[in-house]
Amino acid sequence: MAEHDLLTDRFEVQRAHLRAVAYRMLGSPGEADDAVQEAWVRLNRSDTSAIENLDGWLTTVVSRVSLDMLRSRASRREEPATESLPDHLESPTAGTDPEHEAMLADTVGSALLVVLDTLSPAERLAFVLHDMFAVPFDEIGPIIGRSPSAAKQLASRARHKVQGKGAAPEADPARQRKVVDAFLAASRSGDFDALVALLDPDIVLVADAAAVDMGSPEVTQGAAAVAGTFSGRALAAEPARIDGAVGIVWAVGGRAKVAWDFTIRDGKVVHIDMLAASDTLDDLDLTILETDEETDA
Repeated sequence: MAEHDLLTDRFEVQRAHLRAVAYRMLGSPGEADDAVQEAWVRLNRSDTSAIENLDGWLTTVVSRVSLDMLRSRASRREEPATESLPDHLESPTAGTDPEHEAMLADTVGSALLVVLDTLSPAERLAFVLHDMFAVPFDEIGPIIGRSPSAAKQLASRARHKVQGKGAAPEADPARQRKVVDAFLAASRSGDFDALVALLDPDIVLVADAAAVDMGSPEVTQGAAAVAGTFSGRALAAEPARIDGAVGIVWAVGGRAKVAWDFTIRDGKVVHIDMLAASDTLDDLDLTILETDEETDA
């Protein structure tokens, strides 16, 4: 059999898996097919003799193509071209046969897709590859241009949003900003009751290891406890866009020292990640916002 025919056969064996990855990344069957086709084009242009792990190489290429498509979509603020789907989810695991993966790719619940669409492109990729396809973080990091620890943090934040109860997290930056501004005002003025009113009763504040070393509890749960943590404080904190969502940051000389990544749902803060590890902060897509900045600009 000719070398090209062998390559074609190996690609066809992986096609269902690649489509499953792309579909969970993009939420659109048509765009998923486009990503898989682009992987085939790039494979034909590559020196396959230098590819040690073809399956892993193809997954990486499809992931990068999907990430580029997500970022392009986000920059244009487009909605994914999703189709009506059953409201249930079955997640594949490593080793699932291709035919089964192809079936699962068409049965991802529309409710989950709505939540996935609220994630930043990097969060979505880290979550999909690790939690749905068991790809290790040392392989995910290079795809998104982050360290493995930063990729792990992205997946963790995405997981909190995906596993949250009730409606999908707020995706509109303007509404996110309104909640964050109210949170900062209440915190700075020490208005405990106003802070509690902005927090979900079951809110969880999770601090990374560096923040714990600074004196923060690893986990603070409940509106009253979290409000007590911020009431009368955050005087130097500023609103910031953190991986596409609005949160707050304490920065010195324009360099972030601590970031608080908010998950907002139905006008209330439901989860906060407190991030102080220098490598995590360096890897964040973080922009400090002007106090009078229009969030829909």
